Amino acid sequence: MGDILSNYDILGAFWVTIQLSVLSAVGALVLGTVLAVFRVSPVGVLRFLGSFYVNTVRNTPLTLLMLFSILGITYILQIPFSQEASRNAYWWAVVMLAVYHAAFVCEALRSGVNTIPAGQAEAARSIGLTFGQSLREVLLPQAFRGAVAPLGSTLIALIKNTTVAAVILGTAESAGLLAQITENEGASLPTFFIFALGFVILTLPLGVGITSVSRRLAVKR
Repeated sequence: MGDILSNYDILGAFWVTIQLSVLSAVGALVLGTVLAVFRVSPVGVLRFLGSFYVNTVRNTPLTLLMLFSILGITYILQIPFSQEASRNAYWWAVVMLAVYHAAFVCEALRSGVNTIPAGQAEAARSIGLTFGQSLREVLLPQAFRGAVAPLGSTLIALIKNTTVAAVILGTAESAGLLAQITENEGASLPTFFIFALGFVILTLPLGVGITSVSRRLAVKR
């Protein structure tokens, strides 16, 4: 075990996992919020686009999206992020994680919007607020408050799903490094325990914190 810790950069691999998680979480939150606005929009075309995106992406394997980013977009369409293969794979991993989890962020926010009494939207219209103003001032703040728990679950799922990025990132990411260690050193329970413990450290405090915040922000109706 000491040889594995000294010969392989396990902390560096988990640092890449953290970077992927943070960057893709920000992207997923922004894109998911836009999609949620589309889903509750009074414009039929926007509702259709939002629904089409969510239903398509949620039912597409994340591994397939990762492979499509490299084999389809980079090599066939010739649209790379960088000429350096490792940087190109890194940024496509961020994009595909954000694209995939934005669908779940969208549904979490839409569920938050659905918890808001219809009378509040009607009251906003009655005082002359436009749809955009109603979203910004009335609906979205309450939607985020009501969707803390599902958004937290989506974030935890995103952190665990960063392991799929090993398909294109190789050993730079924790799951890819685990595969390399297993191939070179053989499978061992202590090795798997180290990587499992790493993900527990990343996700368990987050889950406890989100549960606490969700209870504190819960609105009694």
